[in-house]
Amino acid sequence: MANIQKTVIVTGASQGIGAGVAQSFLDRGYNVVATSRHITKSATFSASDHLALVDGSISDCTVAWKVVQTAVQRFGSIDSLVNNAGIFFTKPFTEYTAEDFEALCSTNLEGFLYVTQAAVKQMLAQKSGGSIVTITASLVANPIAGITASVPMITKGGLEAVTLSLAAEYAKQKIRCNAVAPGTVDTPLHKDDPKDFLKTLSPMGTISDVKDIVEAVVYLTEARQVTGEVLHVDGGAHSGKW
Repeated sequence: MANIQKTVIVTGASQGIGAGVAQSFLDRGYNVVATSRHITKSATFSASDHLALVDGSISDCTVAWKVVQTAVQRFGSIDSLVNNAGIFFTKPFTEYTAEDFEALCSTNLEGFLYVTQAAVKQMLAQKSGGSIVTITASLVANPIAGITASVPMITKGGLEAVTLSLAAEYAKQKIRCNAVAPGTVDTPLHKDDPKDFLKTLSPMGTISDVKDIVEAVVYLTEARQVTGEVLHVDGGAHSGKW
């Protein structure tokens, strides 16, 4: 059962998975700090007694600290962090540019690093443990020849590696670190992609809904004995060739 006094930060919360995660935690009685570049101008959420909105790029360390300070000042604690902000696009390996790599590292890695550092510092000060859940990708475990995502997977694979390292580093302080690795999800990212093709990317021949990913995030956030876990929500795509 969720404690109505708990506070969760959700990055990349203006649409898709992030919006679904933020709404789910609000429905479960959490205080939520939701952030994205222009979340106050989006029609997704309106600030309320239990919801604070912070604009800005989470890859900017000053924005990350502002998000954390907002949580502490408005709600008194940080109990959970969901690192959802991320970008993904495909190209043949030799066609990725320096600008592409910089963009991927900025959003996917720096967007994880600064807010997670600040959140962990606050959790350590509170001495009551906490949860960090990061969204990665099923393609880390099982690349698909037709999906040319090698360079984005440098970042997503790095997020899985740091998740395991942090789970060990902070286990004694009861700060749990886990990841959710989605396959294909029906979000705006795939609005122009043919559904019949997307269904071929998992052995179950299905496309996940945002709700499927949200349920995995909520589970890991509240699962007191689970840390260092990468939970694949991908219709079995991580299991290998099919």
